[in-house]
Amino acid sequence: MNTETLVAAGVFAVVSAVTPGPNNTMLMASGVNFGFRRSQRHLWGVNLGFTFILLCVGLGLHSVLDRFPQFYDVLRYVGSAYMLWIAWKLASARPAAPAHGTQGTEPAAIHQPMGFWAAAAFQWVNPKAWVMGITCMSTYLAADAPVSQVALLAGVFMVLGAPCSAFWLGFGQAMRGLLQDPLRLRIFNITMALALVASLYPMLTG
Repeated sequence: MNTETLVAAGVFAVVSAVTPGPNNTMLMASGVNFGFRRSQRHLWGVNLGFTFILLCVGLGLHSVLDRFPQFYDVLRYVGSAYMLWIAWKLASARPAAPAHGTQGTEPAAIHQPMGFWAAAAFQWVNPKAWVMGITCMSTYLAADAPVSQVALLAGVFMVLGAPCSAFWLGFGQAMRGLLQDPLRLRIFNITMALALVASLYPMLTG
């Protein structure tokens, strides 16, 4: 892989990782509801889970999937159902009653942030992750690329994608001060839930 191809892949990684999508919406919501530190497992589950998908696609999984196009229909509907469930949990979350002498705003209906394995597993039903992975590997790697180049490209996405994901998480953390009021937090959570639902439109109509 030459330098020009690597740079182009890096630009694609940044643009695709920093744009809004299910992962970034969920990370921002987690930053607001739980803070940056408590959401670290969610953050790394997203990035390492997606990196693993890239490796699988680059090592030939996309060729297998092309032989079974029904997989993509299953992916669309399973992914849609899961995101609707997450959106419902987020929209129905209620701020917890503050403890005596404190100002607690953590949603009672969301007891803890998404864990590492849940976030990693979500990538397998996240249509944006599949589109990114297949586009990346088919555009920037030859069909007979060695394992070392597959690993290099996956590593580029992990290194550049992690700060992009962290940006959304940090943005959520920064808004915590503005959302101490339970009503504002409620409105924010409903807005994020609607954003998740809206992200389903291109997936179901494409």
